[in-house]
Amino acid sequence: MTAIHTTPAVHGQVDTSAFKGNDKLLLGIVLSVITFWLFAQTTLNISPTMKSDLGIEQNWINIAVSITALFSGIFIVVLGGLGDRVGRVKMSMIGIGLSVIGSLLIAVTPTGTVTYLMAGRIIQGLSAACIMPNTLGLVKTYWAGAERQRAVSFWSIGSWGGSGAAALLGGLVAVTIGWRYIFWASILIAIVSFVLIRGTPESKVEQEGAQKTFDWSGMIALMVALICLNVVIGQGSQLGWANPISLALVAVFIVTAIAFFRIENSKANGFVDLNLFKNKTYAGATLSNFLLNGAAGTLLVSLSLVQQGANLSALQAGLLTLGYLIAILATIRVGEKLLRIWGPRKPMMLGSVITSLGILLTVQTWIYAWQYEILAVIGFTFFGIGLGCYATPSTDAALSSVPKEKAASAAGIYKMASSLGAAFGVAISAAIYTGLSSDVVALANSFMVGRTDNISVRFAAMVALLFNLIMVLIAIISILATVPPGMEQEVE
Repeated sequence: MTAIHTTPAVHGQVDTSAFKGNDKLLLGIVLSVITFWLFAQTTLNISPTMKSDLGIEQNWINIAVSITALFSGIFIVVLGGLGDRVGRVKMSMIGIGLSVIGSLLIAVTPTGTVTYLMAGRIIQGLSAACIMPNTLGLVKTYWAGAERQRAVSFWSIGSWGGSGAAALLGGLVAVTIGWRYIFWASILIAIVSFVLIRGTPESKVEQEGAQKTFDWSGMIALMVALICLNVVIGQGSQLGWANPISLALVAVFIVTAIAFFRIENSKANGFVDLNLFKNKTYAGATLSNFLLNGAAGTLLVSLSLVQQGANLSALQAGLLTLGYLIAILATIRVGEKLLRIWGPRKPMMLGSVITSLGILLTVQTWIYAWQYEILAVIGFTFFGIGLGCYATPSTDAALSSVPKEKAASAAGIYKMASSLGAAFGVAISAAIYTGLSSDVVALANSFMVGRTDNISVRFAAMVALLFNLIMVLIAIISILATVPPGMEQEVE
């Protein structure tokens, strides 16, 4: 690789100009990223296989699928900020170590228990919260110019490409050697990543003057509120919505959510800078980002449907997403080019509309199974095209609309919205699908064609997928209302 000369360290930064990014470090970074996106995300497709093998309730599987993104979202801001202070290499290595521990717990989960599974998924979320912001920080520190753009592209391929290939990889491994080997493979990849990154000079921000105290009370209030909400969504139908436990969790959620907003409004150095949301463009871009990531529930529901309702294997279901993988990788750069031509509003709108068309195709659960599989392939492809067109313009709209001194905080909250959107989109979609799957709705009998023994799951999937479609339609409205036309891209 051609040697790269980074710019001298700016005031307040550790001088890292003596070290140049290289392909060994870049490979280690990409491998660390895919421990989450390529391996941990396979649960979106293999959850029916895991449920059957472990012999546990579907509601617990639903929580296990969503809780990783939930913990990643909660902690991504604090662990990214911690990396700035104590070292991005150190935090990346800690994240890789947590990935090994989390994957190990999942791989050895005994049949009939959820303890190992839940602990492993939570630790995977913490791992992602360490790895994502800190490896991207290393890319920005150790590469410059065109080489930095190349490194960012590979980082993006690790995340977007990993998420696109997760369903296919999960299905392939699950039906051949068993789903547990997905997590054994993740451990191996994490170890290789650790070896490749080890020895990299530390990168961190030098602390000058009195250090600001971290807003632990705000973070804890948010964490408790979101965990309670996630458990209620996942377990409400099983416990009963009027069950004292459900009601207690709702009460705790309300109290801690109110406490969170009061804490954040009273602190100048809050965990989440709520003043950023006074910027209409930032608020709209972040909301649409939350909702578009929430539409990940489409994959969970549709892939579960074809396995439970059409008797496809996890591999056959994963093959339906091949167009999604190709499309999202092919269109990320298209979104970047459209941003340069149009500004962010039009490509954000275009991406969201295409995404909504893709979800609309997957809603057609009343047709014959073979017809649905064809529509699912086309729908997933549109889904990937839409997200690819939307991703870069949305990020630009959010970050170029805030003052430079708040860029880091704004980026952290924007990334938090991505993870929390995915967590709650998947959790609510799964709850709707699971909750309605056991009841035959008389209305469904009047328009469903083909088999009659799977009408319940087909109707449940239709309702859950309509929920995802509504989320994207709300995202479109938020873009129209907040992102101004002709907004220019910020030039460095």
